[in-house]
Amino acid sequence: MKKKPNILYLHSHDSGRYIQPYGHAIETPALQKLAEEGVLFRQNFCVNPTCSASRASLLTGSYPHENGMLGLAHRGWSLHDYSQHMVHALRKPGYVSAQTGLQHVAAPTEEKKPWEIIGYDHYLGHRGDEGAEQFFKAPPDEPFFLSVGFSDTHRDFPSLDNCPDDPRYCMPPSPLPDTPETRVDMVRYKAAVRGLDKRMGRVLESLEASGLADNTLVICTTDHGIAFPRMKCNLEDSGIGVMLMMRLPGVFEGGKVVDSMVSHLDVFPTVCECAGVEKPEWLRGKSLIPLVNGDDEIHEELFFEVNYHACYEPLRAVRTKRWKYIRRFDDRKTPLMPNCDDGESKSVWLEAGWQKRDIAQESLFDLTFDPNEMNNLVSDPNAATVLEEMRGRLARWMRDTQDPLLTGPIPAPVGAEVNDPDDVSPQIKPRVVGG
Repeated sequence: MKKKPNILYLHSHDSGRYIQPYGHAIETPALQKLAEEGVLFRQNFCVNPTCSASRASLLTGSYPHENGMLGLAHRGWSLHDYSQHMVHALRKPGYVSAQTGLQHVAAPTEEKKPWEIIGYDHYLGHRGDEGAEQFFKAPPDEPFFLSVGFSDTHRDFPSLDNCPDDPRYCMPPSPLPDTPETRVDMVRYKAAVRGLDKRMGRVLESLEASGLADNTLVICTTDHGIAFPRMKCNLEDSGIGVMLMMRLPGVFEGGKVVDSMVSHLDVFPTVCECAGVEKPEWLRGKSLIPLVNGDDEIHEELFFEVNYHACYEPLRAVRTKRWKYIRRFDDRKTPLMPNCDDGESKSVWLEAGWQKRDIAQESLFDLTFDPNEMNNLVSDPNAATVLEEMRGRLARWMRDTQDPLLTGPIPAPVGAEVNDPDDVSPQIKPRVVGG
């Protein structure tokens, strides 16, 4: 009987799809090699483009408003039930679990460390590459689930003096103007992602040296878009579009590229199928294996949300292959600056009056003709039928998943840290709810 595959979950902070395998001018040889050996999903999306909520959705297979992670773990949010974390489904058939580096779905308490709250069997330290190397030198006899997390591409990025690229010849992300400041910002990000590639490469080399690579499912992804304006914490594709590569000889192999629309929610069901594990009843996604076996699509629609990041910003969205509909569930008229990390690109927008710009309560975008989602068609009579259809899709999903927004604003838990929406930066000291 063939041994169950090991599972290596490699994940990063704030990387979006800005790596070499997705066509960007950023050398990431380790991730390029992984893509060429495995399968790359070009149209993969996170469920919630904020740090803890995104990871919690992948690791529980459910939406944030179902699993409880409506905000950031270090600011006071947690899962309703940590037994819904993937490690517990894998423990039943005999998997050993270990965590090293970043995790971001649990905060320490007086009684327990985060890895104990989640339910990992072992903790290997805060340096992901070093912890993984240690693990692979003496791997367990049982199949394992190893989570290795990295924060390299989270701000602050390396200083310009430590960047190999010349800002004069660098293109900033498409939602932003091409200015000296945004080019510097992107050069600094590129240096960060090169560091990420080196550390992920060390983990993959250690796996290869251990002799376990031929029976290990490698999952490589990130939580959400990069930490630039209109990306991280936004429901445009620039915020929810994220890298996803998988490798498992005999299943995910051959350098295939899948263009079908998929979601982080599909990772848990895929792991279950690869490991021969019964799928928990609460899972919302579908296995990705049919897509590498020839199926064209597994989803007609995908759904997304934002609740709390630094401050409260209730958003919901539905995406089909061609259309995106986004709806706000508050009366805010201008952008919320705390939900955008500080940096050169943010400063460019602030100096141009970003804080005073109007924001739409509803948005409808034709992704074929408007991939950057800049032309809102909500008021276009030619799009009226599509608008009603997309409104209906979103309303049905909110009812089916018992979205708490249906009954009004979602309160933060007592003790949570929340910024004032009029703050200019997430670095301003937040208020403590109930404090």
